[in-house]
Amino acid sequence: MESLANKHCVPCHGGVPRLKGEEIGPLLAQLEGWRVEGEHHLSKEYKFSNFADALGFVNRVGEVAEAEGHHPDVEFGWGYARLKIYTHAIDGLSESDFILAARVDAVS
Repeated sequence: MESLANKHCVPCHGGVPRLKGEEIGPLLAQLEGWRVEGEHHLSKEYKFSNFADALGFVNRVGEVAEAEGHHPDVEFGWGYARLKIYTHAIDGLSESDFILAARVDAVS
């Protein structure tokens, strides 16, 4: 099985089913520290020793998101960053969400 971090996000314009139940487990098992919230989105919090490191991380996340054409919701401040990832077009989870999470972890 190809690593999620080696895959690329696929644009979604709706009309595809959301991932549910047993489809989620094998994908989540390939990530570290991510949580699935209500079968709707992925979330993870990162800790940093200062604001500059958190900002640097958020900027790297932005570069990955732009390259993949898939964008997380980001909240950050002094010493932390929180990410929430889901596919807006289907208002739920797709494989691309797990791919983005893996690619974000690769730059953390």
